[in-house]
Amino acid sequence: MKFNPALVALTLGSFTIGLTEFSPMGLLPVIANDLGISIPTAGMVVTAYAFGVTIFAPAVTLAAGRMARNRLLVLLALLLTAGNLLAVLSPSYEVLLVARVLTALCQGTFFGVGALVAASLVPPNRQAGAVAAVFMGLTVANVAGVPAMTYLGEYSGWRVPFMVITALGLVSALALTRALPHIPTKGGVDAKAEIGVMLRRPVLAALGMTVMTSTGQFTVFTYVAPMLQNTTGVSAQMITLALVIVGLGMTVGNSLGGRAADKSLQVTLVVTLVSLIVLLIALKLVLTQLIPTLLLLFIWGGLCFALVPTMQMRVMRAAQNAPTLASSVNIGAFNLGNGLGAVVGGAVLNAGFDYPEIPLVSAAVFAIPLVFLLAQGAGARTQAHRYG
Repeated sequence: MKFNPALVALTLGSFTIGLTEFSPMGLLPVIANDLGISIPTAGMVVTAYAFGVTIFAPAVTLAAGRMARNRLLVLLALLLTAGNLLAVLSPSYEVLLVARVLTALCQGTFFGVGALVAASLVPPNRQAGAVAAVFMGLTVANVAGVPAMTYLGEYSGWRVPFMVITALGLVSALALTRALPHIPTKGGVDAKAEIGVMLRRPVLAALGMTVMTSTGQFTVFTYVAPMLQNTTGVSAQMITLALVIVGLGMTVGNSLGGRAADKSLQVTLVVTLVSLIVLLIALKLVLTQLIPTLLLLFIWGGLCFALVPTMQMRVMRAAQNAPTLASSVNIGAFNLGNGLGAVVGGAVLNAGFDYPEIPLVSAAVFAIPLVFLLAQGAGARTQAHRYG
C-alpha cells in the first residue's frame, strides 16, 4: 500500500489509544505504591477503561452522528489527550479512575469511525488492508510501546509515561487535522436507522463472532505469563521476550490478515480459525519445550490479529447501509471478549485443571464461530442451488 498521510495519522491515533489502554497493566505496582492502594485496587484502572469502552462506544457514536468525520476524530484525539493529562495530574486514586473513564470515551468511536474513514480513502479492493493499517497502531503499542512505558515508569514513576502519552495524543490531533480531508456525514447519522441496522441478524451474528474470536484469543493471552512459568520454568526476562515475540506475530498477522481479507473474507476467516484450532492443540503438546512453544506463540499471535481487520470488515459489510454504529460497537465487542477470555481461562484453573488445558479450551471457543461459518456457508450454497 502506497504512503498515505491520512492512514499514517489514523495509525498514530490508534497507537496512542493502544498505549492508553495497555500501559497501566505494566505500571500497576508503581501506581499502587504511589497512591497507597493494593494491586487489585490499582487493577481497576484497567477494568474501568475496558468496560467504559464497551458501554460508551454506541452512546458517543450516536451523540456525534452529525459531526464531520474528520472533526470527530480530531475531537476524540483531544479528549484522549485531556484524559491522559488529568491522569498525570491526579491527586488521588478516585481522580485517576475518572481520568480513565474519560479516555475510554474515545476508543470505540475512534476505531469504529476511523475504520470507516480508512476504507473510504482507498479503492474497494484495498479496504481491509486500510482497516488493518489503522489497527496496526494497536499492535505496535503492544510490541514496543507498552514495554517502553513500563521501563520508563519503573525508573521515573507512573506519571511520566502518562505525560508521554499525553504528548502523543496532542501530536495525533495535529496530524489528523493536517492529513484528513473534510468528510461530511451526508446529512448526519440517523440513530433510528443505525440501531435498526445493527439489530439485524447478520450484523448481530458478526458482532457475536467478534466476541467469540476475542474470547478465544484472551483465554490464552491473559494467562501466557503464568502458563510459561508453570510449564517451562522460564525467567521473568524470558517471559518478557515471549510477549514481545507474540506482539511481533500480531503485527505481522494484522497486516497479512488485512491483505487476505481483501481477497476473500470468508476464506480468510475459515482458514484462520482452522489454523488456530490446530495450533492450539499442538501448543498444548509442546508447552514443556521452550523453543517450539515460542515459535507457536509467534504464529498464534499472527493468526489472532489476522482476525481483527477481518472481523471489523465483516461487521462493516453486514451493516453497509448504516455502518457507523455497528463499526463502533464492534470495538466494544472486542473488549467484551477480552474480559470473557480472562473469565474462561480463570474458570479452567478454578475447576482444578492445569495450564496446558487452557489452549484446548481456547481451541473449543474458536470452534464455535468456525461451526457457525461453515453452517452459514452450507446454507448459502443450498439456497443458491435451490433457486439456481
